[in-house]
Amino acid sequence: MPEPLKNLLHGALIAEMADRIAGNSPSFDKGRFVTLATGGLQALELMERSALIRDALFSTLPDKFPEAAAILKVSLPSESKPGLTGWMLLPVNQFIAARGLDHFDLGLDLLKALTPHFTAEFGIRPFIHRDQQRSLAIISGWADDPDQHVRRLASEGTRPRLPWAMRLPQLVKDPAPILPILTALMDDPEEYVRRSVANSLNDVAKDHPDLVAAFVASHIDGASSERRWLLKHASRTLLKKGHAQALANFGFAAAASLECELRIRNAEVTFGEGLDFEIRVTNAGEIPQSLMIDYAIHHMKGDGLLSPKVFKCKAILLAPGQSHTIERRHALRPITTRRYYPGKHRIAIIVNGAETASQSFVLVMPSDPG
Repeated sequence: MPEPLKNLLHGALIAEMADRIAGNSPSFDKGRFVTLATGGLQALELMERSALIRDALFSTLPDKFPEAAAILKVSLPSESKPGLTGWMLLPVNQFIAARGLDHFDLGLDLLKALTPHFTAEFGIRPFIHRDQQRSLAIISGWADDPDQHVRRLASEGTRPRLPWAMRLPQLVKDPAPILPILTALMDDPEEYVRRSVANSLNDVAKDHPDLVAAFVASHIDGASSERRWLLKHASRTLLKKGHAQALANFGFAAAASLECELRIRNAEVTFGEGLDFEIRVTNAGEIPQSLMIDYAIHHMKGDGLLSPKVFKCKAILLAPGQSHTIERRHALRPITTRRYYPGKHRIAIIVNGAETASQSFVLVMPSDPG
């Protein structure tokens, strides 16, 4: 069983953190810091532990943020000495976000210095929320920074719906201000940065699908293989939902003269096993067709209604008269993000965004008497 995330912040790490700060600030009371940062630690989850350590920093670093920031900055690693790094910097993010907002440029500069050693995407979001225009004016300048971690922070930290982080409602409503940053980073030499750009665009697509589809359309002509991958990854939510422009961006027009057969091999599935099925598509038309084939499992919910979840399957090119067969097994086993209910479920085949075939199957839970 994997180690709980909360254990990333533990007593030994806190003691090491205290030593590294004290090594750069003789007046730092590391004993008091450790006592405050570990009091009741075991009962807390990850972000609660981080907040406890942050509060210990409140109590032991100088009250004046410029003085505290100077200590934290010199406590970061250098070529000549170790320093605060890794998960030690999660509570430092929270400290800067809480104390640095009245020292805008200094706070963002410290987060920029921090990010090569641990992400600062959580720390910059309160700055964006406080003053979006001022923050983005500074952050946009990071897009050509020589450090890949700083460049990634420019895209990752401005994601409207960054997981685990505070949402940025202004950017959810109007993401236009971050598009120049994403455009500047679209052809970054590091995949690490390009993937962040794709994830940010995918975030935007959840609220503004037409905007992202149009953005992709305007940047796909003559795209390198790296940019094309980025644009397709950015469009993944739109492609799953069958957005017409998004599909057209990658050559998937509405399928015409297409025959699609779905065959289920086990119409009754015991939970913990899998649904075995076969898809056969035939191009009955007179021109080749590019096909994106997905499938959706319509899961039964507690109220008896069905809720679909789309899964990627295969992209193919079919010549006129050509057929193609795909065999799949879809596992139905315990996962943390879904509760399964017994009864009638449905599988649907989706080709270029349109449902082309479907069948029902019955899910049997091991405790079911039948």
